[in-house]
Amino acid sequence: MPNHVILASFPSPPQGVWHLGPIPIRAYALCIIAGIIVAIVWGERRFQARGGQKGFITDMAVWAVPFGLVGGRLYHLATDWRTYFGPGGNPIGALEVWNGGLGIWGAIALGGVGAWIGARRRSVPLPAVADAIAPGIVLAQAIGRIGNYFNQELYGRATDVPWALEIYNRVDPSTGIADPINGVAQGPPTELVHPTFLYELLWNIGVAILVVWADRRFKLGHGRAFALYVAGYTAGRFWIELMRNDEATHIFGVRINVFTAGLVFIGAVVYLIVARKRGPREDLVAIREAYEAGLPDASGEVVDMEVADADKAEDAEAEPAESAAESEKAEEESPVEEPKSAEATRVEEAAERKS
Repeated sequence: MPNHVILASFPSPPQGVWHLGPIPIRAYALCIIAGIIVAIVWGERRFQARGGQKGFITDMAVWAVPFGLVGGRLYHLATDWRTYFGPGGNPIGALEVWNGGLGIWGAIALGGVGAWIGARRRSVPLPAVADAIAPGIVLAQAIGRIGNYFNQELYGRATDVPWALEIYNRVDPSTGIADPINGVAQGPPTELVHPTFLYELLWNIGVAILVVWADRRFKLGHGRAFALYVAGYTAGRFWIELMRNDEATHIFGVRINVFTAGLVFIGAVVYLIVARKRGPREDLVAIREAYEAGLPDASGEVVDMEVADADKAEDAEAEPAESAAESEKAEEESPVEEPKSAEATRVEEAAERKS
């Protein structure tokens, strides 16, 4: 008999919520928090390495994170409204974000608004910020998928692959009532499914590596690193979404997130190509120095040297003319000696002879 074990499946966690006295400790929330911290810390380091001001990303996160959480929840409610507002729905559940339900599309969109506010307050171009935080965001998404694993959600269709995920019935131990989010697993697994959360987790890690490599290799700027992240993520989300069979809003029989991923992918690729014309990466050192000097415009754009040289030449031509004009003016303003009369001259000569 061969001395090895063939992996046939792996289990879901028996529960995703623990209690510290009356306080629930939710794995999903911990993963979201951990992802946010990783994105901020890594984004801070990348921003400083590109010449940005220390502490800027952390300050900006004060705006971006709350906006992103609200945007993610709003997108989830908009695309899964029947769960909360349809027949038999639970409207109060729309506020229970700890039970899961954050759409990345809304989180990035509204989080971008918050980031824009934070960046504008420091006169920093938003694309430069986006490039710095791009790999951190996608890695944060990968960490967030671990939370989906604990919540036993976002899995795919039934399968018999060796790495299939085991799904269990979860119930409230005190009441015996089914509770998929807060309950504890009971009995044998009910089905084996594709672990699409794991597929996306691994894909996102690969996208983070791709963005870091391309950014170093090609010195991406003006939002191109962020566009590469968006294109890479949506390419993976497209095929992974097609493997899922949990409840979702459909358009023409296709999950709405498939359409969203496809459209956003096209937009990201177009931007990636068009942004090449915007020139080299932003000069964050110049932006920082301008801000610290209190200048109103700290765009950080590269100066057109031909225009600058022409301006200098015009100034040089104007200087001699200005100097001549100033000399002429000084001569006009200086007192002019009156010529002496003949009588005054004779008096002076006589005085000199006597002496």
